[in-house]
Amino acid sequence: MNKFISTILFGSAFAFAIALPAGAHTEEYFDSKESVHGGQTRMAGPYHLELVAKDKEIVLYVMDHADRNLSTEGGAGKATVQTGKTKNKISVKLEPAGNNILKGTGDFVVSPESVVTVFVELPEQEVTSARFTPLKVKSKTTTKASNGKPLADGQGASATTF
Repeated sequence: MNKFISTILFGSAFAFAIALPAGAHTEEYFDSKESVHGGQTRMAGPYHLELVAKDKEIVLYVMDHADRNLSTEGGAGKATVQTGKTKNKISVKLEPAGNNILKGTGDFVVSPESVVTVFVELPEQEVTSARFTPLKVKSKTTTKASNGKPLADGQGASATTF
């Protein structure tokens, strides 16, 4: 009986230890750190995806969980841009455009109310998706002045991810 309980407890502790690092990949975690290309990063299946969205252009960087570049050769993607609660959605085809980049253009404008949903398919992998709010304002507690010191609420310009 004691061996059975020990096995259950050990197995539970082991499963918890394995699952713990996955909790670090939340939106709050990614929003708390700077993205390599100045965009917004999200987790999608086996990937970290960084979206850099500008008016009429989307660039998506594809990396593994260790933030190493993954080749997008032979891959494809699609981005859907929706602004506010309008039902009007713009679809943008994403195509390989370099080492770990999927890129596309379309007739859209990015605003703080914009939501971009991307779908990515790389060779011999399942399709994955992620949702971005590329102009979401970061928490003021993470905003820093040019000297690197945190700004108090209401000081300086608000920081945005783009």
